[in-house]
Amino acid sequence: QVQLVESGGGLVQAGGSLRLSCTASGRFFGINDMGWYRQAPGEQRELVAVITSGGNANFADFVKGRFTISRDNTKNTVYLQMNSLKPEDTAVYYCYLDVRFSLTRSMDYWGKGTLVTVSS
Repeated sequence: QVQLVESGGGLVQAGGSLRLSCTASGRFFGINDMGWYRQAPGEQRELVAVITSGGNANFADFVKGRFTISRDNTKNTVYLQMNSLKPEDTAVYYCYLDVRFSLTRSMDYWGKGTLVTVSS
């Protein structure tokens, strides 16, 4: 059983910053990709950023230059630093982990989501 705990969401004014974190606990071998998705009301869930086990990161165009993603493998935690927030960044943010149970088996896990609200 793997559990994900997200934190860091909240209300912030436009131009402000927030840092999200997501920590995995349980019995597993390791974690491959770690990432963040978001879903605004009435919209589909979309990728925000992903970071590989080797530390390579990719970002959606709409957050490039504003958001950074990092991970601490010793803590099984992924972070999303969000700067220069805009009202259109308002959404529920979900963390995503590709958890490895053996050299050949892994499973996807999702957090419950944390709400980020950016006021204008």
